[in-house]
Amino acid sequence: MKFRRTCLAVLLLLAPISAANAQCLSQAEARAAVASGQAAPLGSMLAAAGGEVVKADLCIEGGRYVYRLAVLVGGKVQTKVLNASR
Repeated sequence: MKFRRTCLAVLLLLAPISAANAQCLSQAEARAAVASGQAAPLGSMLAAAGGEVVKADLCIEGGRYVYRLAVLVGGKVQTKVLNASR
């Protein structure tokens, strides 16, 4: 449990760096994009993450919606980017 908290703390510190190349949406903007059908809901993407998602942001990269995920896999945190455009 202590390891998970440490990983989460590191992720929160690095989050602005990892999202620097993307325009990430606010929660309200993300809800609107999903409600309008422009972006897939996060729940439908979780199986493709391949581990425990500890942080998720809906962003626009290259004109398409993507989820930038921090995923705990085998005790290590990995960043994964999944296409969320519909």
